[in-house]
Amino acid sequence: MSGEEAADQIRLRARRLGLESAPMSLAATINVRDIATALEAERDLALVVIDSIQTMWLDSVDSAPGTVTQVRASAFELIRVAKQRGFSLALVGHVTKEGTLAGPRVLEHMVDAVLHFEGDRGHQFRILRAAKNRYGATDEIGVFEMTDLGLAEVANPSALFLAERRGHIAGSAVFAGLEDTRPVLLEMQALLAAHPGGSPRRAVVGWDGGRLAMLLAVLDARCDLKLSGLDVYLNVAGGLRVTEPAADLAVAAALISAATGRPTHAGAVYFGEVGLSGEVRQVAQTAARLKEAAKLGFERAVLPRRVARGSNAAAAEGLRVDEIGHLADLVAQFPPA
Repeated sequence: MSGEEAADQIRLRARRLGLESAPMSLAATINVRDIATALEAERDLALVVIDSIQTMWLDSVDSAPGTVTQVRASAFELIRVAKQRGFSLALVGHVTKEGTLAGPRVLEHMVDAVLHFEGDRGHQFRILRAAKNRYGATDEIGVFEMTDLGLAEVANPSALFLAERRGHIAGSAVFAGLEDTRPVLLEMQALLAAHPGGSPRRAVVGWDGGRLAMLLAVLDARCDLKLSGLDVYLNVAGGLRVTEPAADLAVAAALISAATGRPTHAGAVYFGEVGLSGEVRQVAQTAARLKEAAKLGFERAVLPRRVARGSNAAAAEGLRVDEIGHLADLVAQFPPA
């Protein structure tokens, strides 16, 4: 049921995607009463998609489509029909600039699951994330690639994010990260440039700028690596945004590599949290990170000291594990050119 586009518009898109013979019915309407009547008359319904709930209109409610009252009443009527007939109902909703569901929060309480896509228009990757799930976990993600034939599942996102990586380039390090519970390997890229004067520039894409400033201060004060007078550019390749502190060690490796002109080991991954004294702290899900690195053919893992043995040792089979306790140990791996 489309309230956004006419049937002819959707038919054109279906032809472009090669779905003109898909076993589905299509209607373009915003009247909830007409939709409910049509659904009650249909047989063998499996899935009904409403696009979008903000355009739906119920004639018994004296307000315009998209208002709080109209959205709540329309959703309630559609959910009632779905429960009565036993089919699955998907309500497509608008989102705000911040990425949250637009409209009344009561809509989130009425549904069983809230799924939303994340991604940058400039990159082809999209992440499907569950903000709510009454009958399953919310710590899993799906990675998709935007193609000319629509969204295609990415079975191995780590390999895709690293597909264009070139080894033996100073300023690059591979981070063994987690997207919720899914291990993902990403490339952290750093570039240092001489600053002619004034305040040096700090440009960050895909990471926290405040955390970069902290890491630069730690490298300066604890490791005697003078970067304060240089312009610093940091980028997470692939368009993803990294929020976990475990990326500290990979970013530090990329910065040290760029500063010394020595590339990181092409077969190495890095992860660990860095404290203000320069110590490298342990992070969660070490075994999952190591397994993902080993699966993709990496040979070495640089991680915090005092890693638990047992399951982690099994996960690191085929990997050389370098445990470091301080950023100075990492700097020592990059002798000046």
